[in-house]
Amino acid sequence: MKYFIIAGERSGDLHASNLVRSLKQQDAHAEIKGWGGELMHSAGVEVLKPYQEISFMGFAEVLTNAGKIFRALKECKEHILGFKPDVVILVDFAGFNLRVAKFAKESGIKVYYYISPKVWAWNQSRAWKIKAVVDKMFVILPFEKEFFKKYGMEVDYVGNPINDAISNHKNNPDFRESNDLFGRPIIALLPGSRKQEVQAMLDQMLEITKFFPAYQFVIAAVGNLPKEYYEPYKSDRIKVVYDQTYDLLAVSEAAVVTSGTATLETALMGVPQVVVYKANKLTYLIARMLIKVKYISLVNLVANAAVVKELIQSDFNPENIAYELKQILENENYQQKILLDYRRVKNLVGEPGASDNAARLMYQYLTNDIKKEEQV
Repeated sequence: MKYFIIAGERSGDLHASNLVRSLKQQDAHAEIKGWGGELMHSAGVEVLKPYQEISFMGFAEVLTNAGKIFRALKECKEHILGFKPDVVILVDFAGFNLRVAKFAKESGIKVYYYISPKVWAWNQSRAWKIKAVVDKMFVILPFEKEFFKKYGMEVDYVGNPINDAISNHKNNPDFRESNDLFGRPIIALLPGSRKQEVQAMLDQMLEITKFFPAYQFVIAAVGNLPKEYYEPYKSDRIKVVYDQTYDLLAVSEAAVVTSGTATLETALMGVPQVVVYKANKLTYLIARMLIKVKYISLVNLVANAAVVKELIQSDFNPENIAYELKQILENENYQQKILLDYRRVKNLVGEPGASDNAARLMYQYLTNDIKKEEQV
């Protein structure tokens, strides 16, 4: 069968690549094209456009790049019509992918959504739109199944693909040596994977180094961004590693993490963390009016409790980060409570296998539909 898959950001590229590998095990004759990144390409996808060209985050940023997004959407529709897939598989990235879903549905192409848009967080009425344009939804957070049920949608909970990525990772025993990280204990800094995140977060993150002279700080950089975003920060106590986040977390005492997928990754790896976030002022003001949930980090959302401290907007400053880190590093009871709550989060997320579960169900649904069509 023919599959067209779209991921619009780094984490989506990772999860789409694992899904593709599982799909190929189900369907030995799978032909897969799409929009995504290097990880999807390495999994065997013919990537027609890199996700970096459409990856914009926040209301203000999307508005200022509306023309570029509109042109990309037109190009994506042309690619889909030219390929004539049996199904379009959309991975997160709601703003763009829901427009693609509407087009594919109107064009008579099946639409599967893997990793739901976070409609439970804001503008919940979008769930009705999803119901209208998506044939099958494969969700990765336990509470999403009940949420969509309120809108008359039966969705499949397949587990969380972050668990797959972590369980598939083998820690590099030479990580410290190869990155010259001997000596002081490590505090990891995860500033995000988008240009605007790194620019907004990293300066403030690094202001905390003066409070912790006994530690070295290591920036988890991503290879899809230019090195000049990171290299100016390097010093004797500030190091940069590229595309080695799991290896870094495995040797870290604590982490300062930009809100996003990385907060759940850090929790599942058992590293106490402070979650931080700062958005464009317009984006933040709009978000405050629309967002319906108490927390912004995935780890707290899964637990439905304040497992880790969230420092957002004006609360995100060096003094607050330093205070929270000192609690983690110096107050054993405080640290142990975080680690105990992490175990509860891990139990809620479930066992690895999301990619295999989703691929098996997708292939099963597609083959059943083809059989029904042949009988008509």
